[in-house]
Amino acid sequence: MDARDVIRIGMSAERTLVVPVERTVGHFVPDMPMVYATPMMILEMEIASGDAIRRFLAPGWVTVGTEVNIRHLGASLVGATVRTTAKVIAVERRVIRFEVEAFEGERKIGDGHHARGLVNVEAFNKRFGAK
Repeated sequence: MDARDVIRIGMSAERTLVVPVERTVGHFVPDMPMVYATPMMILEMEIASGDAIRRFLAPGWVTVGTEVNIRHLGASLVGATVRTTAKVIAVERRVIRFEVEAFEGERKIGDGHHARGLVNVEAFNKRFGAK
C-alpha cells in the first residue's frame, strides 16, 4: 500500500479527555504532582493521528507510531478537559507526518510533530512470529 494514494494533507481528527488520576505523573512516579503526564498527552496525540487516517487505509493495514517530537507546555490537573488535535502535514509512501496540539480550554498545553508508518498486519505478524 502506498499512503500517497489514499491519504491527503489536511486530514485531521480531534479527541477530548477529562484527565483521570490514572493519567497523572503522580500515579506513575511517587512524590510527583498529580498533573497530566507527558507520555499520556503523547498517547492522545498518537491516537488522534491514527484516527485522522484509519478509515482510509486498506483492509489489513494499520499505522504505528515511529517518531515523536513533542513539547509539553503547561500542567493540567485531574478533572481538566484536554482537547487533542492531529493534522496530516506530509505523506510519503509508507510514512504519514502530523502536526499535533493539545489544549486545556484555549490554553495550548502541548504541540509538536508525530509520524506514523504503514504496516501490513499479516506480514508484520509473520515477520515477528505473532500468533
